[in-house]
Amino acid sequence: MVKIAPSILSADFANLADDVIRVQEAGADLLHIDVMDGHFVPNITFGPVVIRSIKDRVDLPFDVHLMIEEPEKYISEFADAGADLLTVHAETQPHLQRTLQAIRDHGMKAGVSLNPSTPLSFIDWVLHDLDLVLIMTVNPGFGGQSFIPTMIPKIEELAGLLEEEGLEEVVDIEVDGGVTPETAPLVVDAGADILVAGSFVFKGPDGVDGNMAALRKVVEETLADEPEASLEDIM
Repeated sequence: MVKIAPSILSADFANLADDVIRVQEAGADLLHIDVMDGHFVPNITFGPVVIRSIKDRVDLPFDVHLMIEEPEKYISEFADAGADLLTVHAETQPHLQRTLQAIRDHGMKAGVSLNPSTPLSFIDWVLHDLDLVLIMTVNPGFGGQSFIPTMIPKIEELAGLLEEEGLEEVVDIEVDGGVTPETAPLVVDAGADILVAGSFVFKGPDGVDGNMAALRKVVEETLADEPEASLEDIM
């Protein structure tokens, strides 16, 4: 089953509680929460206080993506705020394995994210310490960016690597950036397990319910062995 994780980066912050309830009712599997510090990425969003404020509004797992420098300093705070899965960027981590272990020690699942220009070799030695690998298909920092088609081979390579290691049923592949009904079949065909979608879900043409339904429909069609999508369709 491929899961859909709406990103609240594109939600209406003046009505955030209503928006997270809306995506849960529309069939979201997880809630993706992008935390940005204005240093690692050129934007600032929110922190544990906001996460804590919406935790009891929905029953969805909280998939918290830390796009911040020195994330190891804040693991306990995000655990206390209600994160169920905590993802850090490999680019920020001189001691990645230690950080992943600390995340698990705090009762959360551990994820690692890679920017588009970061090779998979950054995580070769920690695959068995992971619950999730997040492949960025845009350069992180802002919502609404266009999907980078050259990330498809990277997703395929990661899927193959996990299979070689016997981890394909243990480590999820998550994809974040430019996910729409046009690009979703590509990443699902490549091996993605979780699709993060923010702009399309919250700002697409058919409202949250319609947008989620459209995304779910193309995912199900792809899994049912419909004709494969082509990169030419989005380039």
